[in-house]
Amino acid sequence: MTLDKNKSLSKIKQSLGIVFSFFLAAIFLYIAFRGVRARDVIADISKASWLWVALLALSLTFSHFLRALRWKVILKSVKPDTSIINLFGSLMIGYGVNNIIPRLGELSRPILLGKWEGISRTSLIGTVIVERVIDSAALAVAVLISVFIYNGNLYNSFPWLKPAMYLVAIFMAAIIIFLSLLIKYREKFYNIIIRFVGVFSEKIALKLSYIFKMLIEGFSTLKDYKSYIYTFFFTALITISYAVNSYIGFYTLRMQLIMPISFSLAWVLYCISSFGVVIPTPGGTGSYQVITKTAVVLLFGFSSQLSLAYATITWFVSYLLSILLALIFFFWLNHKYVKKTGKAEKLVDILETKVDSL
Repeated sequence: MTLDKNKSLSKIKQSLGIVFSFFLAAIFLYIAFRGVRARDVIADISKASWLWVALLALSLTFSHFLRALRWKVILKSVKPDTSIINLFGSLMIGYGVNNIIPRLGELSRPILLGKWEGISRTSLIGTVIVERVIDSAALAVAVLISVFIYNGNLYNSFPWLKPAMYLVAIFMAAIIIFLSLLIKYREKFYNIIIRFVGVFSEKIALKLSYIFKMLIEGFSTLKDYKSYIYTFFFTALITISYAVNSYIGFYTLRMQLIMPISFSLAWVLYCISSFGVVIPTPGGTGSYQVITKTAVVLLFGFSSQLSLAYATITWFVSYLLSILLALIFFFWLNHKYVKKTGKAEKLVDILETKVDSL
């Protein structure tokens, strides 16, 4: 009875989280479209260059593929021959899931890859956490570069940026210090923290133990200088590719014909708009439009209508691409897995089982 009650409470919490994320998206969409007629924005989008839209889709796909390559480098010490197709497929499925249920995709891709490759899900979830730490550091560096290349005071244009940077810096410092101590004194952490918490709640103690194990296994995957160099190299390429995506987005609506578009400003735009994806809405819906629209207006001087059209078309191409690739890869790779093992599972069942077990 207690187990069933805990599962019911877990499902209620998940449902409330999903409802809240959609509610948040609706609020952001209202803010984004306030003062702008939706039909005018749609009219601007309908005039988009399909050639540049296709190039944007290809560029986005390449960015995701670079992430899969970096993940392969991180997993080298766990399984050197991990299939790049399985890595890329599980990554895209994760993005597809995130477009419906925020953050759940970060759980689905290690679970699926673990099943397909026979790798411990604990290690894989740990590597996803490693990626998030690396991405946070990369974004912080990219923002600092933006401050120097922007012709003006970026902090005056975006007052919330400096506090956000301070928070990222504090978060990064805390994570690095914590993980360094955790890896170096893992036994002491376990004995002191886990046993102390266990006095009050055995369930929480077990969860903490599992989280510590994930973090240790995840950060232990980078074992040599070569792995660090390749990880840094692919992270730099990923960051540049994201800025390229922002740059291509202007050409989809032929905005370069209205005023000059520079890659340096596109880089700044990428940094600012990235904060819209951090907010837990499905696929950045609404939050991305609000921040990107504001950034395009302030950085480039385009009208609110055209800026919103830019934000909407770049979001929509990314959103639709993630959903389509997620469906293609799930049915294809899961079909291969079923043929190989004879086991058939639905993505929803896999996620529900694993989420309840965490």
